Amino acid sequence: MSKKLLIVDDEAHIRMLIEQTLEDLEDEGVELLFADNGEKALNIIQEEKPNLVFLDVMMPKMNGMEVCHKVKKELGLDQVYIILLTAKGQEVDRQKGLEMGADRYMTKPFDPDEMLSVAEEILNS
Repeated sequence: MSKKLLIVDDEAHIRMLIEQTLEDLEDEGVELLFADNGEKALNIIQEEKPNLVFLDVMMPKMNGMEVCHKVKKELGLDQVYIILLTAKGQEVDRQKGLEMGADRYMTKPFDPDEMLSVAEEILNS
């Protein structure tokens, strides 16, 4: 069964950057999925059950915290590994994200090498 990775960010250039960072995973059979807002992300998560989600916090319609809370606390999809991406590295955000059920937290601008190695680690576990 192929692994799925969802990239969620309302900014197209950031989605593209993440896609370029992770495109090597496609050679390993990982399917990359994309959403540009929280509502779309939630629908994709429910339908596709991706193994890993890189989820931007600041988005229209539904922010990353809300998506995370719905996925983990309401839908109980614990097998979906969520990494919140945010430009704000404040401890209070990090704490809130973890309380909402996020598995991990990364700040923008992210280190592409770190992002790729984290994705590989999670997808191969």
